Order: sequence, then C-alpha cells, then structure tokens
Amino acid sequence: MLGFSVLAGIVAIGPSAALATTYYVANAGSDQNDGTSPERPWRTLARVNGQALEPGDTVLLRRGDRWREQLLPHSGSEAGAVTYGAYGEGPKPLLLGSMAVNDPAQWVAEGDHIWATTSPKGTGRSVLTEDTLRWSLYCENGAQAAGERDAAVFDSPPASFHVTCAESGKSGSDMQLSLAPFRIELGRTYRLSLRAQSTLRFACSFPVLMKQGRPWGSYTGGAPLPAMELGPEWQTYTHYYRATVTADDARLTIFLGGGLAAGAVLHVDSLSLEECETGNLLCVDVGNIILNGGEACGVKKWLDADLKQQGDFWYDRRGQRVKLYSTEPPTAHYRDIECALYVHQIDESGRCYVTYENLALLYGGAHGIGGGNTHHITVRDCDFGFIGGADQMGGDHRVRFGNGIEFWGNAHDNLVERCRLWEVYDAALTNQNAGAVVEQVNITYRYNVIWNCEYSFEYWNAPEASLTRNIRFEDNTCVNAGHGWGHAQRPDPSGRHLCFYSSPAAASGITIRNNVFYEAAGNAFYAPTWPAEGLTALDMDHNLWHQAQGVMASLEDHPYTMADFAKYQAEQGKDVHSMVADPLFVDLPNHDFHLTANSPCVDAGMDVGAKADFEGTPVPQGKAPDIGAYECRSR
Repeated sequence: MLGFSVLAGIVAIGPSAALATTYYVANAGSDQNDGTSPERPWRTLARVNGQALEPGDTVLLRRGDRWREQLLPHSGSEAGAVTYGAYGEGPKPLLLGSMAVNDPAQWVAEGDHIWATTSPKGTGRSVLTEDTLRWSLYCENGAQAAGERDAAVFDSPPASFHVTCAESGKSGSDMQLSLAPFRIELGRTYRLSLRAQSTLRFACSFPVLMKQGRPWGSYTGGAPLPAMELGPEWQTYTHYYRATVTADDARLTIFLGGGLAAGAVLHVDSLSLEECETGNLLCVDVGNIILNGGEACGVKKWLDADLKQQGDFWYDRRGQRVKLYSTEPPTAHYRDIECALYVHQIDESGRCYVTYENLALLYGGAHGIGGGNTHHITVRDCDFGFIGGADQMGGDHRVRFGNGIEFWGNAHDNLVERCRLWEVYDAALTNQNAGAVVEQVNITYRYNVIWNCEYSFEYWNAPEASLTRNIRFEDNTCVNAGHGWGHAQRPDPSGRHLCFYSSPAAASGITIRNNVFYEAAGNAFYAPTWPAEGLTALDMDHNLWHQAQGVMASLEDHPYTMADFAKYQAEQGKDVHSMVADPLFVDLPNHDFHLTANSPCVDAGMDVGAKADFEGTPVPQGKAPDIGAYECRSR
C-alpha cells in the first residue's frame, strides 16, 4: 500500500547564425553519438526533439530510413530558420504516424471473424514505491473535500485512500486527487491499474500522466482519455500511457471536480504503474487502417456490434486495442497492415522560423503538420499521404478529422510549395480559426499537387473581430476532390476543391489563380454562406475548371454547373480569364498530372512572380506561364 498525505507575402529570413550546426539522423545511428556527421548520426527523433537547436541549425534525416515518432520542431529566429531536411540517396525520409500490426502474434481471435490486437506485456517493474509517493487532494473555486487513509473500507490490505466530497465545484480541475512524484522515461510504455468504488455513481476521465508543477503539461500525447464509470461496486480500471519525456517529476492526477457529487465518498486502492515491454500499444484512437500500402483502407465503426464486413474496424478506447472483421487471420488476408494513430506527425504549436524540406509523412490519424500560432513556417518538397480519420473529441462526439497541413489560430508569413498531398480525410491545405481573435496574414500555397483529398483547400476564420489578409492559392494542380478513402465513411461527404465555410472575420486579398481544379465529388467551388459582398475578398482568375456532372460552383442562392460557367463569370465577376476544359494530363489513372503539349493550360496562366514549377522547371517555358503545378516542356 502506498503512503498518503494531504513571398510577396513571405518575409525573408535573415542569414543563418555564424555558429550554425548540421545534425544527422539515421536508423543505424546511436543517440550516444554527437550527431554532427553522417558517420556519427543520432538514431531517434526523440534525440532530435531534446536537442537545444539554435537559429540556423539544420537536422538532416537519412533518405531511405523511417521513423515511427512524432517530430517536435524547435523555433529559429530572424537570424535563421531551423531546418529539417534530408541527406543521402534514395526516397525521402519517412515519418510514419502509425503502428504496424503484421505479426500474427499481434492478433488474437475473438470468434465470429473478429480479431483483436493484443496488449503490451508487463515487466513486473512498478515505478511507484511506498517510500517516495504520497497522495494529495487539492480543491479550489468553492470545491470542498476531505481525503485520508481508510483502514475500514478497502479492497486490499492495509487500507484505501478515500475522498469525501462536500462541494463538487464546476470543472474537473476544481478538485484534484494526485499521486507524485515518480520517474518516467521517454518512449516507455506504462500500464496503470487501480481499483475504485464510489457511494454515488459518476464518471471521470482516467488519471492524467502529467508534470507535477507548473506549467502542468501532459507527459503523454494523443486524444482525450476515456472515462471511468464509478459506482458502489469495486471495479478494476486499466490504461496504458506512452511517455513523451524523461522526467523525475511525473504525477497521476484524477480530476474529480464537477463529477464527484456532494455527499459522495470515493475509494481508490490497489494502484500500480508498471513498465511494459515494447509491443502493441494503441493508446490513442485509430483513425484509419491502411491495407497493403494503400490498396485498400479499413472502414471505421463506432460500435463493435457493427463489425460485419471484411475490413470493418472498431477502436476500443477502454481496452486500447483495435478489433477488425476478417474472414481469416488478418496477417493471412493482408500483406501489410498499418494502424493510423491520433497524432500530428509534426506538432509545431507556437513555433516560428522553421523549414521542412524533402520529408514524407504517411499514415497519421490526425494532421500531417498541425499546430496553432505559427509564423515564418516553410514546407517545401514534402509528401503527405493517407492522413486523418481519428476521433477528434473522444466520447460520444464522433467527429473525425485530419488535414495535410493546417495553420490554426494566429498565423502569418507561412509558405507551402512543391508538396504532394493525397488521400487526406479533410483538407490537403488549410488555414482556419474559431474562438480566439486572431490574424491570418501572408500565407502562400503554390505549385502543390493534390489528389483524392476531401478538400483541396479549406478556409474559415471566426469570430468577426478576427482578420484575414493576403492568402494566396496559386499554380496548384487539384484533382478528384472527394474521391479518397474517407469520402464514403464520412457523415458529411463533401468533396470540394475550394471549401469556404461561414467566415465572419474581415477578409481581403485572397487570391485563387493559375490553378487546375479537375473533378469534385461535390463542388469545385463551395461558398454558399458567403454573402455577395464577402466574395469581393476573392480574386479568382486564370484557373482551369472541369466538372462533368453536378454543381460546379455553389454560391449563395446561385448554383452553377460547368455549362453555366459564362453565366457565373458574368454574374459573379470572377475568373474572367479562366476556362472550363479537360486539362489533358499525361496519365490521369496513374497520377501523372504533367500537361500534354496540346493541353489548354499551356501558356494560359498569368505572371504571379513564380520562377520555377513543381519540379524546378523555369517559368515560363513559352510566352506565358502554364496553369497548374507543371510547366509543359514539350511544346
């Protein structure tokens, strides 16, 4: 028993710092190396994340290698960006946001064609000791409770710890029961087990593994914790955590405020936190299962009772595992199975002056690159595939999400160029905001190739006091919006190239020029909630549109088909020099979106200051730039 107690638009970055260092990372490296040469590379992204990088520093990942870790970038400054790139020969370094489950031992049959992933095995080593740990009860904002050791009511000798609630408070943080301090190590998996009962039924989240002192941050990542349903019966509750830091000041906190009712008594007993062996750990929601390298995807279900067809899967939040319907053992039916986890593969929240180059990000369940309040971010020559699908809120909300690159909240002077994005659950590219008053200024998306994403570009900003200015979406090739893996699984199938949701923030200078918008399951251009005066913020011209069926442009009280394009131009004053036509790609089925010599896109664009296309070909090759991401060389 444990003891107790109470570009235009992109501002140039200055020269790199004089003492800038280049670090190397490779699968065959060692974190004990100094990382300053290809012969002495580091091994893990955790080592990279822990390094105090300076402005102008560069981190290079070895081409052909792969990592199943989250990248947490460091900020640079006006003196120089921190750059994350690639070295060596071969394919781009691969950042996977998934767990592979290709070993037959990772699956167990549960009958009726249902297979479940297994859980990590414990090592028998607990990080909690009687000598160092103490319970603590904290109340604020009117919450009142008493906590003490109880030798009369317990589940195991010699006693439990019980909390008697007098006033619950309004929020979870108003009453906190915590256990600290103890040590955790980055990358290790820990299994929590506890027994508990309450005289009055209530629900609260599993304990949070967090920092003991300010700023009270989480020591794990991922989705919201599942709930513990507590009542008069003693029950066992188990949860797994993967530590994102090494720290000696970890604590477990149960947030009881607003849940434990006045007059209720909660008993907690038999608590352990055990180290686990490396292995299966689906401690966050699984947004997608990518099968055979993308040949097929699983179909996410919200109830295990709905697993009825091959490939149906359900994430068991309580058990932290996946259940999959398969007529034979999954590893016999599929040669490769990747479970996309609820994680931003690069979380750049609050970062600035960062450049990402020549990286590939695949199979993440949340955003590829995500995070709020950024500026001077450059994403160049990167790939993003099979992104999103995780349950954003947890519980009963059932809202799936996931964008390729998202700039949330305050964002300015960011650039995304020459990237490929495909099979994204939500938007390939987006800047958006809700809640706080923010400014989104000088963000450019150019010469990107996008296909089979639900939205090619999505924008909205609220509240009304927020501001949007100088957003450029130019020279991009956007193909088959809504033709991706997630479209049929969505509760709101949309399929839009340009998706402009209700956006009360003042906006100006949003330019949509020199783009190819080819086929959308819904609408190529969607802004039905924007009033006519709001559309004046959009400068749209020299685009090529093609949508053989349905409403191509859905505007306020004005649906336009492709046959109505001249009417759209006249009534809306948009796309005066644009056209509707087949772009004549070289090989559409095989995703080769180069232009043939007789494409109507050739020499049909406008000069927006670009010097080179997606592949570095000088622009223009003829009398004027081409429309889309590729300049045609054979003309």
